[in-house]
Amino acid sequence: MRHWLPPRRHLSYAPPRPSHPPPSHVPSENAWLALLGSCPNVRSLARVHGWLVAHGLAHNLLCETKLASTYASLGDMGSARMVFDALQSPDLYSWRVMFRWYLEMEQYSEAVGFYRRMRRCTKGMDDLIISGVLKACAASNNLSEGEKVHCDVVKVGNPDDFVVNGLVCMYAKCGEVERSRKLFDEIPERNVVTWTSMINGYVQNDHPEKGFILFNRMRNVGTEPNEFTLRSLLAACSKLDALHQGRWIHGCIIKRCMTMNSFLVTGLLDMYAKCGKISDARGVFDELHDVDLVSWTAMIVGYAQEGCPIEALKLFSDIRWADMVPNSVTVASILSVSAQLSEPDLGKAIHGLAIKRRLEEEIEVRNALISMYTKCSMIDDASCIFGRNLHKDVVAWNAMMAGYAQNGFGYEALLLFRRMRLEGPFPDAVTFVNVLSACACLGSLWLGCACHAYVVKYGALSNVYVGTALLNLYAKTGDAESARSIFDGMMNRSKVTWCAMIGGYGVQGDSGHSLSLFREMLGEDLQPNDVAFTSILSACGHTGKVGEGQTYFDSMYRDYKILPSMKHYTSLIDLLSRAGRLEEALEFIQNMPLEADAGALGAFLHGCQLHSRMELGEVAMRRMLELHPQNASYYLLMSNLYASQGRWDDAAKIRELMKARGLNKSPGCSSVEMDFRLCSAA
Repeated sequence: MRHWLPPRRHLSYAPPRPSHPPPSHVPSENAWLALLGSCPNVRSLARVHGWLVAHGLAHNLLCETKLASTYASLGDMGSARMVFDALQSPDLYSWRVMFRWYLEMEQYSEAVGFYRRMRRCTKGMDDLIISGVLKACAASNNLSEGEKVHCDVVKVGNPDDFVVNGLVCMYAKCGEVERSRKLFDEIPERNVVTWTSMINGYVQNDHPEKGFILFNRMRNVGTEPNEFTLRSLLAACSKLDALHQGRWIHGCIIKRCMTMNSFLVTGLLDMYAKCGKISDARGVFDELHDVDLVSWTAMIVGYAQEGCPIEALKLFSDIRWADMVPNSVTVASILSVSAQLSEPDLGKAIHGLAIKRRLEEEIEVRNALISMYTKCSMIDDASCIFGRNLHKDVVAWNAMMAGYAQNGFGYEALLLFRRMRLEGPFPDAVTFVNVLSACACLGSLWLGCACHAYVVKYGALSNVYVGTALLNLYAKTGDAESARSIFDGMMNRSKVTWCAMIGGYGVQGDSGHSLSLFREMLGEDLQPNDVAFTSILSACGHTGKVGEGQTYFDSMYRDYKILPSMKHYTSLIDLLSRAGRLEEALEFIQNMPLEADAGALGAFLHGCQLHSRMELGEVAMRRMLELHPQNASYYLLMSNLYASQGRWDDAAKIRELMKARGLNKSPGCSSVEMDFRLCSAA
């Protein structure tokens, strides 16, 4: 028995019964049932299975059902199904056991298919099976099969609360929230599970405000919420940016002495992070007595999503949680941190960890790897991972498309979109945003118009992100009139929409419209973002409004808590330099907290040329060459500075010095549309 392992074929059919009775030393039925339950792995179970087959004991219905259940409990659903399929006359109990294991192993599509066969082969369908298949339909987003199950419920009649709640939940998770609400309204006596199912349905279908309205009704009729109700409401707060309501729910959890399990903790962490209170989220995390993998990962995700990559990395590497084994969500979050920090070496190390933990094939890890490599400008590595991915979802296509557009490969992004239409999933709003961004990257107005028509055809124009991307496309391709038409026609404008239109006017050099629209935005009580301030400072520079520009710059952090970036410092340097206040600009460069880059120095040198103060520009450039002798951009600026003054020998010396030090600058590329064709030249 110890050394014999049956061939695999013995598991797929029932061999003939032996003509002789089993030997007297064969254990009793209870003994071998206990033996099946004690098998620690599939290998040992297969040996016991072979012994039972050899002694003619595997033809007992109870034994075969136990065998199938044990295979399933050890994770081998294929062998479990083969044992079940070999049953000649399975009873309802056998069907239930197999169906339950499909649900337990989260193989929901297989569970739905198994239910169809069960419905054909058996007559008895109890409420437990019905509620289970409704759960499977909801999880697999199988609305058509869910509707058939609903018909079965109507035929049987008198469903219990679990079935009714399952129907409400199934329709909501399949996006049919109105049908879900209709069923909900027809229920005469609703318990907390019914209310929670409907509230959760509203939240999941992006109607969080309706979820709160229903919660108020629930309280008015005297139904007390449970932890699942409050978890759904925390998700609603995250979507609504409702910090006050989120803190009230936190208070309810404490007041009701609910156990702070990972289910509630992740909701609280997500709510505080999404509401911009990452310090409060960390306070909740630090108060936990037992930090598990779920809460640890949730805190890392919160840091990553809120733009705190260093804190996320510190938490990930904290020795206090060195025993934590990261899961696919943890790895995906740290990959996004690598992208935020533009640290490809860190990303490669995490990629190695994913391979070591056998997480590379997890869908969220694959998508995060594509995004990380593209954001680190390693487009070939991202393309390699994308190509190896046999089961690409819409997120993978979008990540690769966005990567091409962000790295200046707009044409490749459009080719990928064409391929996606032929063999990939149906595009979503993010896809259209990426396509429009690719057209803007190419500067192609006619391609943008074609994509505009495609967006209208598929009814995606009502999406605020798609509308903003379309507006941005027209603004960047020189059609400010069409951009303003899109802006005026949008029913819902986000802060980003306003800033994109302001930036569009800035790109066109229309400083007057840019400033007036900015003032109008402030009148709407909308908080400008960093892009809007860059455009406004540029507009002030082109119109010579130095005082107004300095006022806006000072208000960035004082009024809006926006830390100025190098783009903002460059805009202010340009503003001062254009106005001839070169000493003030040079003092600003020397005292600002960030080190001036080539863009900032270029703005200063342009002012020096305008006002014939080349001695100041030369002093600044020589200082930067001393500090950064390996930066090719500074050599080019210095060379161009000399060339603009006709000092060709000095310009040639700088070029020779640059060549001697092995420095080079990638050639630029420009494109122009001619006869509906995009022509590029280096």
